[in-house]
Amino acid sequence: MSTPPTTPSDAVETSPVAEVILRLRAHPWLGDVAALAGVASALALRFWLEPVLPPGFPYLTFFPVVVVTTFLFGLRPGISSAILSGLCAWYFFLAPANSFALNPQTGIALAFYAFIVAVDIALIHFMHVAGERLRRERAVNAGLYEQQRTMFQELQHRVANNMQFVAALLTFQRKKVVADPSEALAVIDDARARLETISRLHRRLYDPSRIAMPVGQYLQELCSDMLDATGARNVVCLVEAPVVTLDLTRLTTLSLLVVEIITNALKHAFGDDARGTIVVRLEQVDASNLSLTVTDNGKGIPEGFDPASSRSLGFRIAQGLAQQLGGELAWSGGPGTEVRLKFPIVTV
Repeated sequence: MSTPPTTPSDAVETSPVAEVILRLRAHPWLGDVAALAGVASALALRFWLEPVLPPGFPYLTFFPVVVVTTFLFGLRPGISSAILSGLCAWYFFLAPANSFALNPQTGIALAFYAFIVAVDIALIHFMHVAGERLRRERAVNAGLYEQQRTMFQELQHRVANNMQFVAALLTFQRKKVVADPSEALAVIDDARARLETISRLHRRLYDPSRIAMPVGQYLQELCSDMLDATGARNVVCLVEAPVVTLDLTRLTTLSLLVVEIITNALKHAFGDDARGTIVVRLEQVDASNLSLTVTDNGKGIPEGFDPASSRSLGFRIAQGLAQQLGGELAWSGGPGTEVRLKFPIVTV
């Protein structure tokens, strides 16, 4: 069986620069401090360059501060640094100096500055928004890939287990044929019916839309399928279960067990065209255990009958499935038949 395609590890990793930015933006106060420190540094540098600069260039050292602050610390610190830088440049470097006087030339310079920093801040902000969206999509894709990989491995494991189950089933059936060759056709039909049941079960189990389906709803649909498949039109199957979800392995085993018990009831509990009811009840005993009870109102098991010592294939399969769940079946009769199992719960 082929393996699922692998995904390059760097497809879901964050680049070192992005990691640094995420850590910086995780502390809002750090952005405020950086904005104040950056504007103060730009102002000091602009004063230092004043003797060598030609007239004009009031914003020369402030633009880089706005860009870097926005890039590293986010939208709010970037806007704060832009406003503080604009006020400093207006007061100290726009004529008349050391005042907030407003004239046409100053207005044009301020409008130019506001336009440039607004474009810079907007572009950087939208770039970060797009990058964050991309990181979230990568995280979702990584989760989906991991889920697909896990399900693929579980499918391989389950297919291998079921192949062993089928092999054991055929081995048991072979013994029947060896003991009584006249039963060959009946044995083959029985094996075919069981394999068809496993096939229907797997179509349900590995339907992605049913992964999170509660156990009760799943078992109800499974029982309805069984009644339709066997043509038991006069038998009703009721399921009572809490809202609980089992992991795929235990749900598969539990489903096979319920199928086996109901199959036995449909074969032996009711006569031809007799009306009957089968009740499948799943209860949560405590935080760690579930209890499964399957009852029918049919003929009941014969007096003195011991399923544990029975050579019946169905009983042996049911007991083996119960052991896989970590429990042991208990049978009782009169009136009808009741099968009980307590087993540990493993939820997802």
